[in-house]
Amino acid sequence: MAFSASTPTSYFTPFSASSETSLPSSSFKPIKIPAFWPWQRVKVGPMSVSPMGFGTWAWGNQLLWGYQESMDTELQRAFKLAVDNGINLFDTADSYGTGRLNGQSEKLLGKFIREFQGKKRAQDEIFIATKFAAYPWRLTPKQFVNACKASLDRMQVDQIGIGQLHWSTANYAPLQELALWDGLVAMYEKGLVRAVGVSNYGPKQLVKIYDYLKARGVPLSSAQVQFSLISMGEDQLEIKDICDSLGIRLIAYSPLGLGMLTGKYTPDRLPRGPRSSCLSLQGLSIQTNSSRVGTFAEFTRRNCKKKAQDGAPSNLSLQLFSDILLGQVAINWCISKGTIPIPGIKTVKQAEENLGALGWRLGSEEVLQLEYAARESPRKMIQNIFQTRSVKLNEDRAKKIPEKPCRECD
Repeated sequence: MAFSASTPTSYFTPFSASSETSLPSSSFKPIKIPAFWPWQRVKVGPMSVSPMGFGTWAWGNQLLWGYQESMDTELQRAFKLAVDNGINLFDTADSYGTGRLNGQSEKLLGKFIREFQGKKRAQDEIFIATKFAAYPWRLTPKQFVNACKASLDRMQVDQIGIGQLHWSTANYAPLQELALWDGLVAMYEKGLVRAVGVSNYGPKQLVKIYDYLKARGVPLSSAQVQFSLISMGEDQLEIKDICDSLGIRLIAYSPLGLGMLTGKYTPDRLPRGPRSSCLSLQGLSIQTNSSRVGTFAEFTRRNCKKKAQDGAPSNLSLQLFSDILLGQVAINWCISKGTIPIPGIKTVKQAEENLGALGWRLGSEEVLQLEYAARESPRKMIQNIFQTRSVKLNEDRAKKIPEKPCRECD
């Protein structure tokens, strides 16, 4: 596996023992906007992480993702491939894994880190972002801290990179919310986590917890939400604006829309199991959203070719774009928006394809046209039911949000 740092236009080479660096044979002018590279780092609180992480929701989930323990060898190969190529952020949760396999995702991730045979420095720089479920029996800060300790035991690590509250209880158990926040403060103060974050928080609750943690001397480092070209609603854009203003890093889960943005699925060709019902519930989303964005991907390839023929600078080489997949465009768009996407991986092939989203960058014009195609789509992806309702900030509170530019890559 190899990338080249000597030119800004290179592309991912499929994993094999004999892989060598491949360079586009072109004379294009250097791009003005730097490409995203796997070893490039962005800041999340005190940590420097890769511009894309990988999610592990499928690890241990038999119901939605068809997990079997026989898959563990392939999962470990995919993990090693990711780390070998600069990925150092992995997202998991204490609720990932079904039935007797509850917590299996954390167990496997910890095992793979311990058994990683690459460079010791790479192993030491792997950061785990895990989420703690807001179960109804977790009613006190101590119980939430104990959940964090249980995750540490499952993964057999000394410290978690980002400890995240998996969802807000404000919609149905507001009194529990404060105890969970205090639990985040306690695990941070005890050094069990390097940073704290939240998941599935709407704009109003995001600002509330930011203010609360800040008053306790604890920075809110990340906010994880469903964020993709087919879930780009007002909530997501408002949350992104708040994150940029407050210095919170937005982590984008489901950047591929449960697979809809990979181009693999159609109304007549759906994945097996309950996930097919999830996708079919989207109705025409598969047909309209994917086809619109897919058509744009083809347009972008043609546009790149035309620029090359006209001698105009392009952000992407023609050779590069001829190999780009629809899912890679979707992931690169998320990175271009200043988020850290965490697409899930189950196989080496998926890891290879997702890594192909790095090493190049969509231009600003291409980003805008992608968003236009997404806005024109009549259907959007169904939002996570656990995300708190969107309530617009009042003008007085909005004015208090400091204007601070989004943190860029180091």
